[in-house]
Amino acid sequence: MSGEVLINLTPMETRVAVVENGVLQEAFIERSRRRGIVGNIYKGRVVRVLPGMQAAFVDIGLDRAAFIHAHEVMPPGTPAEEQLSIGHLLHEGQALVVQVTKDPIGSKGARLTTHLSVPSRYLVYMPDAPHHGVSQRIEDERERERLRGLIEEAQAQQGQEVVGGFIVRTAAEGVGLDELATDMHFLLRLWRKVSERKVTAGAPSVIYDDLPLFMRILRDVMRDDIEKVRIDSRENHVKLIEFAEEFMPDAVERIEHYAGERPIFDLFSVEDEIQKALGRKVQLKSGGYLVIDPTEAMTTIDVNTGGYVGHRNLEETIFKTNLEAATAIARQLRLRNLGGIIIIDFIDMEDPEHQRQVLRMLEKSLERDHAKTKCTGVTELGLVQLTRKRTRESLEQTLCEACPTCGGRGTLKTPETVCYEIFREILREERAYSAETYMVLAAQAVVDRLLDEESAAVADLEEFIGKPIRFQVETHYSQEQYDIVLM
Repeated sequence: MSGEVLINLTPMETRVAVVENGVLQEAFIERSRRRGIVGNIYKGRVVRVLPGMQAAFVDIGLDRAAFIHAHEVMPPGTPAEEQLSIGHLLHEGQALVVQVTKDPIGSKGARLTTHLSVPSRYLVYMPDAPHHGVSQRIEDERERERLRGLIEEAQAQQGQEVVGGFIVRTAAEGVGLDELATDMHFLLRLWRKVSERKVTAGAPSVIYDDLPLFMRILRDVMRDDIEKVRIDSRENHVKLIEFAEEFMPDAVERIEHYAGERPIFDLFSVEDEIQKALGRKVQLKSGGYLVIDPTEAMTTIDVNTGGYVGHRNLEETIFKTNLEAATAIARQLRLRNLGGIIIIDFIDMEDPEHQRQVLRMLEKSLERDHAKTKCTGVTELGLVQLTRKRTRESLEQTLCEACPTCGGRGTLKTPETVCYEIFREILREERAYSAETYMVLAAQAVVDRLLDEESAAVADLEEFIGKPIRFQVETHYSQEQYDIVLM
């Protein structure tokens, strides 16, 4: 498996594409006015306590107040029976140091915690944690024990009492003591600065701001199988090299400035793939297809055979389509950054072995996902249910807004439906005001239908109310929009 990272930088926007085997797998977009804030630490002020929800709202200087639950205020590991009510923990007007765990998404404010942490390349420092840990993605038990031992050694090298604990990140697999000790020293130095700001800063204000996207990507995504990191900004290429020399020297040789004539996102058809990822339908190579529908509560994915008929029998056709769909779904979850509950409706398979293989293929394809995913198996209805951690907006939420014409429904009332709404409205107006003439202002398609297919109904209505009805096309009106003017 070989990969590349493409970084497109402009003064207004940073875009990053992660490509594996020539295919776009993930896209990150950060705009200067809407930069992601996950990981930032703020000194905020409690503006409202909600005892019924065991939560509070905190002003951290954003447009909307952020949300914190009681268990994010209690010390880590507090048993449920010992947890206090939010009213005993916080009060309105109280200054509170918090960290953002989820960006504001849609109408929801940011999610917060008081369990602070700061990350580096190989470690995450948690000043309030009582112990050390190792990423669950490192499965080899001997490697886990080795890393725990190195953390103890690195801590002893600091020559001071180190408060708190460290989590060893997945990227640390196989690294030595020197790398971990360097990371630990950096994090402790950084935390001293944060601690000073906690005391002196006013509320609300930023105490710690995470790295810009193009550096964060290098820290969080860089792996041995990433062969190149290309960046199209000469100035930021220098900054990226300096950052890598200090924290990731093994990555320096793989970072290059892209000076090609073609836009960098035209490589590997990244721009086209992003456009496709905004659509509902995903075509599979076999002829089958996926239909992806994100909703407020969950995302549903439907698998269809489409034009694929196979060569042997129906069960074989269904099995092959589902196998291909499992791989495609894992990619789409990463690319679109879909989170929360995800329900997948694979095509029904009679063979239990086929079901197990498709589920295994899905789980295997999800292993490369940096976001935490959990597959809970097949439900009684034959649906596959999984969850994926959501920390930032999806690709659609970042790039799109609800259609002003349909209000986000994805459908419009037919001209016929609007015509009958107009008839009912005229009857209401006649009973209330009894005007001499009625003028209907509507879209072209609606007026055309009123003067053609519905002309007999219009004549009947005019006879019934004893008043003339006129029509005028308003070119800027949507199909559902109309006004009735009393004359």
